[in-house]
Amino acid sequence: MVDRIADIWGARTPYAQGGRWPDRVDMVLQADIEAGEVDEWVQSACVLCSNGCGCDIAVKDGRMVGIRGRATDRVNHGRLGPKGLFGSWQGMQHQDRLTRPLIRENGRLVDTDWDTAMERIVARSKELLASKGPLSHGFYTSGQLFLEEYYALGIIGKAGIGTPHMDGNTRLCTATAAASLKESFGADGQPGSYADIDECDAVFLYGHNMAETQTVLWSRLLDRLSGPNPPRLVCVDPRETEVARAAEVHLPVRPGTNLALMNGLIRELFVNGWIDQDYIDAHTLNVGQLRGVVDKWTPERVAEVCGVEASDVRRAAAIFGASERVLSTVLQGFYQSAHATASACQVNNLHLLRGQLGRPGCGILQMNGQPTAQNNRECGADGDLPGFRNWENPEHVKELARIWNIDPSVIPDWSPPTHAMQIFRYAEQGSVGFLWISATNPAVSMPQLARIRDILRKESLFLVVQDIYLSETAQYADVVLPCAGWGEKTGTFTNVDRTVHLSEKAVDPPGEARSDLDVFLDYARRMDFRDKDGGPLLDWTGPQDGFEAWKECTRGRPCDYTGLSYELLRGASGVQWPYNDEHREGTERLYTDGHFPTDPAYCESFGHDLLTGATVGSTTYKASVQSGKAWFKALDYTPPHEEPDEDYPFRYTTGRTVYHFHTRTKTGRSKPLNDAAPAPWLEMSREDAGKLGVAEGDMVRVASRRGTLELPVRVADIRPGCVFAPFHYGYWDTAGPDEGGRPRAANELTLTEWDPVSKQPVFKNAAVRLEKIPGQGPA
Repeated sequence: MVDRIADIWGARTPYAQGGRWPDRVDMVLQADIEAGEVDEWVQSACVLCSNGCGCDIAVKDGRMVGIRGRATDRVNHGRLGPKGLFGSWQGMQHQDRLTRPLIRENGRLVDTDWDTAMERIVARSKELLASKGPLSHGFYTSGQLFLEEYYALGIIGKAGIGTPHMDGNTRLCTATAAASLKESFGADGQPGSYADIDECDAVFLYGHNMAETQTVLWSRLLDRLSGPNPPRLVCVDPRETEVARAAEVHLPVRPGTNLALMNGLIRELFVNGWIDQDYIDAHTLNVGQLRGVVDKWTPERVAEVCGVEASDVRRAAAIFGASERVLSTVLQGFYQSAHATASACQVNNLHLLRGQLGRPGCGILQMNGQPTAQNNRECGADGDLPGFRNWENPEHVKELARIWNIDPSVIPDWSPPTHAMQIFRYAEQGSVGFLWISATNPAVSMPQLARIRDILRKESLFLVVQDIYLSETAQYADVVLPCAGWGEKTGTFTNVDRTVHLSEKAVDPPGEARSDLDVFLDYARRMDFRDKDGGPLLDWTGPQDGFEAWKECTRGRPCDYTGLSYELLRGASGVQWPYNDEHREGTERLYTDGHFPTDPAYCESFGHDLLTGATVGSTTYKASVQSGKAWFKALDYTPPHEEPDEDYPFRYTTGRTVYHFHTRTKTGRSKPLNDAAPAPWLEMSREDAGKLGVAEGDMVRVASRRGTLELPVRVADIRPGCVFAPFHYGYWDTAGPDEGGRPRAANELTLTEWDPVSKQPVFKNAAVRLEKIPGQGPA
């Protein structure tokens, strides 16, 4: 058997441009099980990256015993990556699973029953609503739940309680994707498709280490690169990743300088005439402002600011300008850095300038970091209104109130929705006294962790955590609820390119664990949330009821699901929205006619000032918009908030490793994955290692203005002056700094700063200093 830990992407199956990606079914079974001994294969899709690979779960004697890719699935054609092969089912069956509710008594978490746990939650919730009102409540959720669960939570928060304090950890990884699409096109929703890899002439990856973050998507690209007529590849990343090594042009920018590079690339398109003036005139607005912003960004100036070669800037721009079909993908290197939304909008602008949208091979994938992040945004479990509605549009609010049969005044539309960083600030100040966290772990994933730990342990905060394991965050909770996870419940979810999958329940959850949907419905019932006619606000009996309710919420909106059903999704492996009477086969690509959802009565957002984040507002928007046309939005570059100086001379950035997902809640409990990457490290260049007198494996202390780390060195191909640490590692399997352990969580060092538009934290830009820890070298 091939070692898929060492052979991450599996065997090549080359194919030509315009061809169909060949099938290759990947499978892993428990060591003592043969394929013929499996009792049942249950339809699902993997939830350990944002790719959304179709798969089947192997079940024997009521347990998950393996997994295989689905050859018929449009996303993966049967392939699975290491996390999907090992972390998905193995990560669900560890002895650490939560099986009973816990409540805090005398400072300790102790077992209890569901009635006691829920009544404690409801009593505190009602007490705060009576004494302080809806603004006392905050909800912080995940990119791991199912669509039906997000929609239930969105209704509870916005219609039952009426709080604007709702967000998810999708704020940390995908908020800029949504923000940039709204700013440029008027609504969320990826224009492109994974199938654009099959058709394109060139691929540009902006801050996207696809080889490690979406391994199966990288396999697809590798197979195109291995076949006839391979696409040209351009990579923007300060590290020499597998993507960079495969690229024709690698632009190893200094962290924090993405916008300067993008302004320079766009200038080259103007200067060399690589634009489609007819498309610009027919389908866009504001090109003059864009030209004015980028005009001074010559390749030489870009080279000076970004630390790249001017000739490489020209080469990259020429590839974009000369290629007939370009696919661009964007991820955390842009989203978690300075000028996040402005930089991502410039990727959109490149495609608008050349009319590179809506045709095979011409696409943009403003990628997600999590498998169900798209549903979080669609369903209103974060700061958005469900169905891509505009919180500044009173008619959208009334429409939502009609669907929910409530008074519109209950829906909190009187100010911008509260983003995650602000919710935690309100908890720090004491105005949020009730915080419900579901399926996420901010004690490891948030910036400036010492501060987050202080907030979570505050006496004034009543903290509810629902999860499958006792995470670092759950250890601070007043109530912990054990929940079912992947393979233990039924629901749908939508991946990056708008592909909807159905994931069926394969096995029962352990002990007394319940699905997140059951928990939310139970809370709504106990709180006695009612509609205008006195009926239950949420009268669903299960996930299929939730899906049917969601379909009605999407009717006529950009993310229209009205033609979908559980029956259709069973067997059909992946269908793209919008799927309705007009699009009976789903929709491969958006904006094929060059018409964008910017009409003031329809758009999801009236837009923002990219520098300050201030909303444009309906009056200004209506005065300047031409319905159906996309916007060119641009911003001049300024240095990031924190840069190296004499005291902190290195640039610190964070990211992922191929073997783990988020905070290792599941992948850290899969032996093959954990053995492959058991502990964090600090990556630095050979040049910097030589200057500091450290070698591979030496321990170093890394300090920012906020905290310290102690990590072994990994000497690697990263630009000098930069250091990197993976963010997955926390303290559930080792003593943390509060217990006298060695600090190792990457976000001990990161800063509480965010993009003005997307409100996404700036994880990629911090200034640090390094010192070797004496007497602790390689073993």
